[in-house]
Amino acid sequence: MPRAMLDYTKTILQKVSFDAKLFAKELKKAVSRLLPSEIEELKIWLQFYILDKPELQPTLLLLKA
Repeated sequence: MPRAMLDYTKTILQKVSFDAKLFAKELKKAVSRLLPSEIEELKIWLQFYILDKPELQPTLLLLKA
């Protein structure tokens, strides 16, 4: 079941990636709900996902905090 939450989070982030503020808001929510191991997996996924999206690069800082 926890895997479902991570997959759901990735889906939501992909859908809101058109708006950096909304993306950051959803990412903050995800970090508060996911397990530490899932957050690490999300961090790896996010690094690859935002490679071609410079407007989303600052959101990586939310995961380092």
